[in-house]
Amino acid sequence: MKNVSRATWIILVLLFIYLPIMLLAVYSFTTSPQLGTIREFSLKNYVTLFETAELKDMIIGTFTLAVGSAMIATLFGTTGAIGAFYSKKLPKLAINSMNQVPVVNADVVTGFSICIFLIVVLNMNKDSYIPLVIGHVLLSSPFVYLSVIPKLKQMDESTYEAALDMGATPFKALVKIVIPQIVPGILSGFVMAVTLSLDDYFIATYTKPAAFDTISTYVVNATRGARTDIKTALWGLSTVIFVFVVILVVAMNVPGGKKDREGDR
Repeated sequence: MKNVSRATWIILVLLFIYLPIMLLAVYSFTTSPQLGTIREFSLKNYVTLFETAELKDMIIGTFTLAVGSAMIATLFGTTGAIGAFYSKKLPKLAINSMNQVPVVNADVVTGFSICIFLIVVLNMNKDSYIPLVIGHVLLSSPFVYLSVIPKLKQMDESTYEAALDMGATPFKALVKIVIPQIVPGILSGFVMAVTLSLDDYFIATYTKPAAFDTISTYVVNATRGARTDIKTALWGLSTVIFVFVVILVVAMNVPGGKKDREGDR
């Protein structure tokens, strides 16, 4: 009975999480102008999605921002994690504590404060992409840090010390010994940074140029009087993003699962 109740609870939770996404995916393959009625199945929404210049520019711009800011955030988060890991107890505690503040802090506070500091205090051009990029880097870097730290703790520190004893410089030992052992954490942090950037609304709203829209800001604005075909095309966009994330997660976890099974043998 315990196993049945546990399985039932897991199934209910999974249905609660994924059923709305699945329903949206089904409707994205129909000609229905609104949720609730299915008229006929069609690829019209996907044709609109990939043939409308406005939507294509928005998608390309969003993914360019996400990948670019994630690369910078991965660099900052990884170097910060390595620096904190090899620091003394007090600096390490201070860095860990400061890293938790952006994670817990509300995005709207981060976005508004960046807007005030860069645009009002530093008088930065409102049409510049720099505040937007800085905002997404600040949003993502702490999560990269949190992804890398556990891999550093799992690392065999004796190999790094052995490399130093054999004459390697600290930088060479870092590149040859430490980095290869924490690559899974770095990749996990990079993927998380990409998804955080794709998902962000508040920071982008306060820091983006007026002529630029991310997927999040575009979707919110599209609910206020946009054409019906644009609204339904966004159902297809949601489905494409979900499938992309699923493929990415599977690709990241399959190699790790194979290594674990080989280790058990």
